[in-house]
Amino acid sequence: MSDGSALVRVLSYNIRSMRDDTAALAKVIRACAPDLVLVQEAPRFFRWRKKLARLARASDLVILTGGATAAGPAILCGLRTKVERTEDVLLPLTPGLHRRGFATAVVRLGGARLGVLSCHLSLHKEERYEQAGMLLDRLAGMGVDHAVAGGDLNERPGGRSFSRLSDTLQDCWATAPEGGEHTWTRSEPQGRIDAIFATKGIEVIGCGVPLDLPGVTDADLRAATDHLPVLAALKIPY
Repeated sequence: MSDGSALVRVLSYNIRSMRDDTAALAKVIRACAPDLVLVQEAPRFFRWRKKLARLARASDLVILTGGATAAGPAILCGLRTKVERTEDVLLPLTPGLHRRGFATAVVRLGGARLGVLSCHLSLHKEERYEQAGMLLDRLAGMGVDHAVAGGDLNERPGGRSFSRLSDTLQDCWATAPEGGEHTWTRSEPQGRIDAIFATKGIEVIGCGVPLDLPGVTDADLRAATDHLPVLAALKIPY
């Protein structure tokens, strides 16, 4: 863009290990036209790389990093993304609980340099709070002026971990709500447990569950996975 910023579309999506309708999942992702996809629950076991590569190919994207090597989080990207570096991070394991990790990268898009992190925080509230702190530490240590983080927080706004993140970062939906709010529809009441965060200085144009995606029906969204996607349009200064 001529004003010294790049417009970047970031999608965060829990894909439930591709156990549902992969064709519907790819259709949803393509319709969102993302530059970056922050994936949670990517395949982690038998032939996980081939499965994730198949999804990326069907979505007109490529694998940037993550998957089993990050205990589930992954990042996909479009071809205009220039990769500076990637790192998959395994978080400390609490005995009896699921292993968690971060998929991270530093990329350049249209002149902007951006840190990127995909996460899936713990179901256990104390561990989740500690992981939120580790997420902030990871972003601070990436050596970039601007960063985005997204994922399945397993917690709604107002919770301790969600608030720990939103006290430091912009909660993109709260900053510029657009589209739907609720990302988890299999409980009553429905809630927002998936989110995209951005560092201060990034302009949030809009963020939310995308409605009226071209060629995508409500049946496609329900068939793709058990979460709804979160899409943010961001202006990244450079």
